[in-house]
This record gives sequence, structure tokens and C-alpha cells, in this order.
Amino acid sequence: MIKPELVGSFVALATPFRGGALDEAAYRALCESLLAQGTDGLVPCGTTGETPTLDEAEQRRCVAIAVEVGHKAGKPVIAGAGSNSTAQTARNVAAVRDAGADGALVVTPYYNKPTQAGIVEHYRAVAKAVPGFPIVAYVVPGRTGVDLLPDTYVALAEVEEVVAVKEATASLQRVIDIREKVGDRFTLLSGDDFTVLPFIAAGGKGVISVSANVAPRHMADLVHKALAGDLAEAGRIQVAMNALHRALFVESNPIPVKAALHMQGLFADEVRLPLLPAAAGTRKLLEDSLRSLGVLAS
Repeated sequence: MIKPELVGSFVALATPFRGGALDEAAYRALCESLLAQGTDGLVPCGTTGETPTLDEAEQRRCVAIAVEVGHKAGKPVIAGAGSNSTAQTARNVAAVRDAGADGALVVTPYYNKPTQAGIVEHYRAVAKAVPGFPIVAYVVPGRTGVDLLPDTYVALAEVEEVVAVKEATASLQRVIDIREKVGDRFTLLSGDDFTVLPFIAAGGKGVISVSANVAPRHMADLVHKALAGDLAEAGRIQVAMNALHRALFVESNPIPVKAALHMQGLFADEVRLPLLPAAAGTRKLLEDSLRSLGVLAS
């Protein structure tokens, strides 16, 4: 199994629509712009990608475009492939492997509320169905209704294909607890833009970021400085980005980030039902925070 280099600033890509359809030109332009500004890898078809509203053909195109652009730049692509059906997840993982992705982002099964043992067996079954293909487990209890507890990482470590974990619990103690249980068996990636610096200081290797869609250079600099041990400069950037992080999560992701990308002239201002466009108050917060970072043209 060839393990991808999963260190640095990865972007959970937003998905542009125009007239109700996938805007492939805008998607490609976003991928190219992110990589040109220091991004270390692309993550299509996750939560930020509005994946629940994409059909299979749209998901295939998103992954294909990200793979084409990412590999041209020599950067890895970890494609979203999770489901609350184990059989469907295995099919999804096989599809992103066949599309050329370097790994699959697989969220813990949502809605079903499996036990801790059931979660491990989910990953074990997917790995058995698609052997040798790297999996990044995704832990986001606020979305799924289930957690992956530190003790469970001991059993998960037996699944060779699970090479990394995106931890979106916003708990720094969680990083320490995981490392206490399994050491550095997994590459730990933050799923919480608010705490990237302390996450890395506790042993994390980077982030899969929402904010990096609109401030890629800032997030890349933050991560790279933190990994290099320049905590003072990383801390300065973390604080400078805090208002943007707040604005991007005052409504359900990806509503605010798509509004911000529209303000930057990159996307049409479209989300799909049941999501609605950002409220006026959200837009004001976004505009102010983007201007303060210097990432909104005057």
C-alpha cells in the first residue's frame, strides 16, 4: 500500500453551481487557485462540498477534476466516499480509487448510530472490500450523531488501510488521548479551523480546512509555521483568522463559505435545497472578516 503524504494544509472543497448545475469551470479554477497559494492537497466531496445534494455523475466529475488538477501540481487528493451504508461506502471507495484519488475520506456512519464496535467493523469491511487503498477516517459527531472514542482507536489501528483521521471534535484533549492509546499510528488532521495551532502543537500533522477555500495562503502559512515550530508567527495568523472562522460557521456549512467565494468573484451565489443562501447579517460578517485579512478586492 502506497501511503499519500498527508501533512499540511488540505482544503475541504466547496462545490460551485450555476443555474442549478455543477459549474466545472469554477471548480477547476478554485482547485488551481488553492494550489497556487500553498495548499498541500485537495479534498473533494466532503461536507463542505454539499455532497448530499450531488448525484453520482456530479461526484465523479468533482473527483476527476480535483485529481487532474492536483496531480498536475504533484499534490494528493483525498476524495469523500462515506455513507451510512457499509456496502455503499465500499462501492464509493472503489469508485474514487478508480478515479485516481490517493485516498478516501470516510465519515463514521451517520444516522444509524452504530456502536463503537460497529464503527470499527464498518471500516474493516470497507478495507476488506478495497484492500490496500488508504482511508482517512472522519470523526464529526456534530454531523453524524456518533463519536469515535479514544479507546476505539486501539481496535481501529488493526485496520491497515486506515492511515489517518480527520478529527472534528474540537477537543485538544482528544488528540492527546489518541496519541496516548496508539502513539503515532495515525496521521491526525484537524477538522476544526479554530484550533489548528494547538492541534498541531499536540501532535497533529495538519488540517482539512473550510476557511482555506477563501484564505488559502493564510491557512497554509499557519500550518507550515506551526509544523516548523514557529509558534509565535503561527499564533499571530491563528488569531488574525479567528473572525473569518466565526463568520464561516454562523450558519450551516457550506452556506457561508459559498457566499464568501461569491464575494471573491469565484462562485455564483447558489446552494441547493434544503440549504438557503446566506442571510444579510452573515454576509456583513463575511465581508468584514474577508476585508480584514486582505482577501476581498476593494
